[in-house]
Amino acid sequence: MNDTIRMTKQRRWSESKAHSSWQIFKIMAEFVDGFEALAKLGPCISIFGSARTQAGHDTYELTVDISKRLAEEGFGIISGGGPGIMEAANKGAQLGAGKSVGLNIELPFEQHANPYIDRDANLNFEYFFVRKTMFTKYSQGFVMMPGGFGTMDEFFEVATLIQTGKMLQVPLILVGKAYWGGLMQWLQHTMLVEEYISAEDLELLKVVDTAEEVAEHVLHFYSKHPLQPNF
Repeated sequence: MNDTIRMTKQRRWSESKAHSSWQIFKIMAEFVDGFEALAKLGPCISIFGSARTQAGHDTYELTVDISKRLAEEGFGIISGGGPGIMEAANKGAQLGAGKSVGLNIELPFEQHANPYIDRDANLNFEYFFVRKTMFTKYSQGFVMMPGGFGTMDEFFEVATLIQTGKMLQVPLILVGKAYWGGLMQWLQHTMLVEEYISAEDLELLKVVDTAEEVAEHVLHFYSKHPLQPNF
């Protein structure tokens, strides 16, 4: 390696370290803004699912119904703020006269906020891990609609936090037996059999098909447990 290349690499390394130091303040600012905005909310349910699901699709309309019913029971609804299932969740929240919250993420393809988010509850994040903290800290339940990698990431994040005791147990509901059935079979017949999880871990999950079942499970859970912050 000649001296010019070595000096260039050293300069870039120094610049990277300086950028990382300033990045800490950007991360802190996102946490502070999120905490201040969401701490004002009452009990909320987060709804996750695909951004690709279009209005009129059965899953979209089911999501609207689920969030409307939960809003009518006094829960605010938190979504990822974008299109698809997120839009359906916020739409249902407004139809049910509930708080409608959107936690948007800045992405290269420019995800835009959907039109059903309350003006004072539309937050934007640059960092996925800060955004996920907001979901988990301020939600008293999680509804997982069909989705892709992002939905699976959010599902297993919540399941892990509950499993390890880093978050209080809350309703964790998978909607769509046909969609989630294959995953549940794998968890039961592979992961459980190989002893990577316990039978008690599977009891954290509830798989349902209807809005009525979602609302019933949430209400039944909170007839036996107090509503309180997660951590």
